[in-house]
Amino acid sequence: GIIRRQRQELKLLIAELKDRDKELNDMVAVHERHIQAWEDDRQKILTLAERCSLLTSELNERNAIIKSLTKKLKLLESQHNDSKMTLENTQQKFKELTQKVSDSSVHCQALEEKNQSLHCSVLELSAKTGQLQAREQELLTMLQLKDKALIETTDQITEVTSKFKTLEGALRAAKLEEFSRNREQQDLKLTLNDVVFQVNKMKDVLSEKMKESSKHQEEISHLKQENGCLRSELILAVEEAQRKDQLYQFAKSKQARIEKELSSLRQVCVKQQRDLHFLHVNLDSSQDSRQ
Repeated sequence: GIIRRQRQELKLLIAELKDRDKELNDMVAVHERHIQAWEDDRQKILTLAERCSLLTSELNERNAIIKSLTKKLKLLESQHNDSKMTLENTQQKFKELTQKVSDSSVHCQALEEKNQSLHCSVLELSAKTGQLQAREQELLTMLQLKDKALIETTDQITEVTSKFKTLEGALRAAKLEEFSRNREQQDLKLTLNDVVFQVNKMKDVLSEKMKESSKHQEEISHLKQENGCLRSELILAVEEAQRKDQLYQFAKSKQARIEKELSSLRQVCVKQQRDLHFLHVNLDSSQDSRQ
């Protein structure tokens, strides 16, 4: 009866051992699947880490390019401001020269009018001189014809001679003034030509500065557009790096959970091995007692 009972217990233990062995095999299969999944996640994490490193280096290169473009943009803006200041100074000089030319033209017009007036005065004095010379000849003729009126005629001749000398002095002074006015007019014409030459030269410089300023403006606009594109690419790269970092964090948390589950499975395996060892010891002791 004891042997039958022990055989029955042994059969039950063997059935339980088979069940435990099947459970262990299932757990080992699950464990292997978990290890394979962990290995796959680990490969994905390594790939993501490598790609993240490449993106980081590319981001550093883009940052260096953006810094260089920003520096170049500041330099072009400084050159544009200098060109703008030079253009304003040139425009101011052009206005001053234009005003100077206008004043010179007005002065020249006034001198020409005064010269015309003096010329008219000279013509009038020449006509008066001719009239006085004719009058003198007439008086001399009358002096020859009229000896009786010698004293009166002599006084008249003296008076006329005095007037003639006065008019001759006035004529000489008018001719000197006309010569001076002509000389001053020639100087003003030379000054006017010089001012016109400087104005044309300043117009050429102004045109070149305007062309250079428009060229700089176009280059600044192109650089601003390129800088905006680079900033957009940088924002997209940063967003992609953030998403990859989130995936890496998710994978890391998943790996932690897998390791924790693996640790619990190991503890269960150790516990089952202990139970199995205890069952083997009991089985051995039962066999010994049966023998």
